[in-house]
Amino acid sequence: MIEQAMEFLREHPEGMLATVSDNRPQTRVFQVMKVDGSTLWFATAPQKAVWQQLQANPAVEFLALHDRVSVRCSGTALFDVDDDTKRWIYNHNPVLPRLYSSYDTLAYFRLPIARLEYFDLRPTPPVSLSFDLSTGAVTEGFRGERFYHKAK
Repeated sequence: MIEQAMEFLREHPEGMLATVSDNRPQTRVFQVMKVDGSTLWFATAPQKAVWQQLQANPAVEFLALHDRVSVRCSGTALFDVDDDTKRWIYNHNPVLPRLYSSYDTLAYFRLPIARLEYFDLRPTPPVSLSFDLSTGAVTEGFRGERFYHKAK
């Protein structure tokens, strides 16, 4: 099922990125630029508030939603993105060259997913799975319990 969630992120890369600023959540629309294994890559402008927030507190969540399926990923942003990956991201995402003159004018970060939650509200009962990628633990249902009831 983790592979299905990662494929969902490849097919639906737009979502909401949440950072922390002054102990308050800050969300904005963002796009996953690359998915490899259980790591997501992102790009932004270094002068944007999101970059400053990540530098101050690298705790981050990303949420993608489409057709009553959602995938939420959380972890700690890392800034060690190699030059080849930066070039690949810039060259494989058509929006970036339209907005930025060169790949090296951007700031890049990656999110090794520590925790992933997959929700599919289409079937009855809904599918709700949580993955702790650091331990390999998988929890089914809301807080480990089924959270649905049958219609009468």
